[in-house]
Amino acid sequence: MTLGMPSIGGSVLLADPRGYCAGVDRAVITVEKALDLYGAPVYVRKEIVHNKHVVQGLQKRGAIFVDELDEVPEGSTVVFSAHGVSPMVHTEAAGRSLKTIDATCPLVTKVHHEARRFASDGYQILLIGHEGHEEVEGTAGEAPEHITLVQTPDDVDRIDFPEGTKLSWLSQTTLSVDETMETVRRLREKFPQLEDPPSDDICYATQNRQVAVKEIAKDADLVIVVGSSNSSNSVRLVEVALEAGARASYRIDDISEIDEAWLEGVSKVGVTSGASVPDDLVQDVLGYLADRGYPDAQAVRTADESLIFARPPELPRDMKIAANSHA
Repeated sequence: MTLGMPSIGGSVLLADPRGYCAGVDRAVITVEKALDLYGAPVYVRKEIVHNKHVVQGLQKRGAIFVDELDEVPEGSTVVFSAHGVSPMVHTEAAGRSLKTIDATCPLVTKVHHEARRFASDGYQILLIGHEGHEEVEGTAGEAPEHITLVQTPDDVDRIDFPEGTKLSWLSQTTLSVDETMETVRRLREKFPQLEDPPSDDICYATQNRQVAVKEIAKDADLVIVVGSSNSSNSVRLVEVALEAGARASYRIDDISEIDEAWLEGVSKVGVTSGASVPDDLVQDVLGYLADRGYPDAQAVRTADESLIFARPPELPRDMKIAANSHA
């Protein structure tokens, strides 16, 4: 094996927690169980989670990913992704007689409930998130006449409401915690009447991974983040690492995207992964680094995660029916 330019060698700081969160695990298992139960093909609206390796693995098993429901034959089984969908999508599915399995992360579902509650109470909702992201589209679809999208803290200067307007804020679950809180601070300065949701919308896993990457970044010359380019939480980890003091940080889908020049002069490498990344991709990175003089990987734990979400109710019901039919 040709290793190319030699590095000075050193050690690895491995973020813990990293990788799969409870919502991603639930969504991936949902597609796997649907394929076992109903057979291929099972259709999935949008990517079930934002990771190309996960999507490719499920495609090999018979999952067919589509952008919109008009690509799904009438009467077929379709899974909604972890990012959630708007009520219009549910209505369209019913109109096409599709059997739907909703794999929306329960933490995203919570934000949908908050949007409906605030809207029914007459609030205008400032939704902090990224335009075009599936999660934002799903949440905005719950109360489109009541929602204004806020993408950055600087957007606050361009927003205005009549005096006395009841205002609240919600956010996409996978954002930078620090930037979101800065946006909220700016909103509250301009709109003192702004009301908070019952709890912060940014999910526990996003927060935990950002705290962990901050911890490793302060001691690392380089931080490698494993995750796909359309994974919002993975992209945020690179930004957080740089803000926390890492000299350099890069996002990769897998080891084929590592540039060995990144390692020149580096003594400590931090490694983490986004919430939709299977850990075998991280282990590949550790192997790559070990081959290049970084054999010692030290786990840096900042939180314990034990949360598990129940499967979508459609699956246990149909599994029970299938079991009884074979009894």
